[in-house]
Parts: sequence; C-alpha cells; structure tokens
Amino acid sequence: MIKNLLYILMFCLISQITLGAATDSSSDSNNYLNQYKAAKNLVNRGKKLEKKGKTEKALKLYNSAYKKLLEAHKTESRNPDILNYLGFTLRKAGNFDQAEKYYLQGLEIKPDHNGINEYLGELYIKTNRMDKAKERLAVLKNCNCEEYNELKVLIDDN
Repeated sequence: MIKNLLYILMFCLISQITLGAATDSSSDSNNYLNQYKAAKNLVNRGKKLEKKGKTEKALKLYNSAYKKLLEAHKTESRNPDILNYLGFTLRKAGNFDQAEKYYLQGLEIKPDHNGINEYLGELYIKTNRMDKAKERLAVLKNCNCEEYNELKVLIDDN
C-alpha cells in the first residue's frame, strides 16, 4: 500500500515537473509569436502613416516594432521574417549598416525570401549601390510577386 502511494506521488511529481517545463517553453513560443505579431502590426501601421506623409509618427511605430522584434529575436534568432523586419525598421530609421547585417543574416537562412530581397534592394538603392539592387531584382525575377514589381519600379526610377 505504501509502495503504491509512493509510486503515485512520484508520478504526480514527475508530471508536475514535465508540465511545468512544457508550459515554460510554450510560454516562450507564445511570447515570441505575440512580440512578432505586435511588431508586424506596428510596421504595417507605420507604412500607412508614411504614405500619408506622417513620417515622424511612422518612425515612432517602427522604433516600437524594433524593440518587440528584438524580444522575439531572443527566442527565434534564425527566423528570416524577424530578421527581415529588424532590417526594415533599422533601414527606416537610417541605420543602413545594421539593417544590411540583419537582411544578410536572413538571406543566409532563406536566400529566396521575397521581402528581404526587395527591402535589401531598396537599401542598396538608398546607398547608391545600383548593381547590388539589380542583383536582388534578379533573385525576384521569377517570383511573380509584388516585391519584384515594387523593386523594379524603384530601380527604373533611379
């Protein structure tokens, strides 16, 4: 009888420890997702403000997004979408060197990432490296996507 009680207690204790560990890792995963989703929302809002000419307000949103993306990056450092948005927010803030580093990290993971290729192309245009912008466009050539069209227009206008 006592032996059975000990087994039951051990089982309960092990279950609690296992459940606690699972909750912690799922909590990290949820936190990363929440931070990423919130940042993406801020970026999208910032883009809308920028189109309306409200650049200062957009920059504040991009800065807030950047902070959330850094939190998400702590958990998911090899996520190309997070690296893309980190590059985007830094590029919008004028920090081209750091933005380029994040874009290139993302391309190491996913070389055909449409967003990274487009935004890195935009960074190259902004920093007067048209040959490199055209390389990004060439990567997007067969994607049949808006990223190709948007980057092509920017290159053609320069």
